[in-house]
Amino acid sequence: MQLNRRAEDFIHRYAAGLAQSYGVNKPDRYFSLTEPQEISLRQALLESVEFLNLITVADVDQLSGNVVNVGGNKLHTGRSEKGRFSQNVGVGGNKYELVETDSCAALRWDLLSIWANAGDENEFFQLVQTFSNQAFALDQLRIGFNGTSVAKDSDPEKNPNGEDVNIGWHKRMSDYESGRQILTDAVTLGEGGDYASLDAMASDLVNTKIPAQFRNDPRLVVLVGADLVAAEQYRLYQKADRPTEKIAAQMLDSTIAGRKAIVPPFMPGKRMVVTPLSNLHLYTQRNTRQRKAEFVEDRKQYENKYLRNEGYAVEEPELYAAIDESAVTIGKVTAPVEG
Repeated sequence: MQLNRRAEDFIHRYAAGLAQSYGVNKPDRYFSLTEPQEISLRQALLESVEFLNLITVADVDQLSGNVVNVGGNKLHTGRSEKGRFSQNVGVGGNKYELVETDSCAALRWDLLSIWANAGDENEFFQLVQTFSNQAFALDQLRIGFNGTSVAKDSDPEKNPNGEDVNIGWHKRMSDYESGRQILTDAVTLGEGGDYASLDAMASDLVNTKIPAQFRNDPRLVVLVGADLVAAEQYRLYQKADRPTEKIAAQMLDSTIAGRKAIVPPFMPGKRMVVTPLSNLHLYTQRNTRQRKAEFVEDRKQYENKYLRNEGYAVEEPELYAAIDESAVTIGKVTAPVEG
């Protein structure tokens, strides 16, 4: 595996451009970002993965504190004999805690050589930048949906979804008031099971775990794992003898129980969550972002690195309802008998 001359020239120019854009002499040593640079990097990550734009991504000043609560789920209208009606917004009792988080997007020499031969310098720069930003952003979601602990030395071989990198949204809710917002009793999806359909599963989740005053909130969405969607689509197609049933199968990953449905990247396949997307928070501590980009000859790759303090939180625990993936069994589908 070799780095051809064209790729080597391009990557050196990329490193020089990176140094110039960040105002540093040696990008191969960790350097801190200014506030405008932090904002620019955060925006680049948001643009690289669509789902990040749907949740709450914010900078905070402290390593730990009260979750930022904008009060968007409260009633804002009324009256008062003592003056003008108002509702207080701000922070609540729900806590967050950030931890040191280190990302490294490594580009092997053979891939860099292929990219260099495939286009001009600008196309090469775009490929390198897009790869790095997407890698960082997708890992943020991967950990958010799967993280359960903070290990001193994380092990990506044993924990390929970052289970030991940070504590994600679902685990935080599992630990919140004995996990009262998460159903963990065994259930079966399918004919003869506890739920005949995903519509029934989502409706029950809303009715048992979401407070009555919020059940018709249009911001509630159903986050559904890919395995559940695949099983339900198979069931509907197997039994679809009318066009309406085929349409229902085709729309399954966009609407469930009358609510918008989303299959998030990296969420466990048999998990279901009902919540406003804004309820999922991702925090980075301001003035902690550091970057580094360097050739590592011993590993035959170019490494783009991103260090910061980061963590996950849920704004309103009562508006996060879930069925844990460990509780779900997908039943068998009986094919229709042909006459």
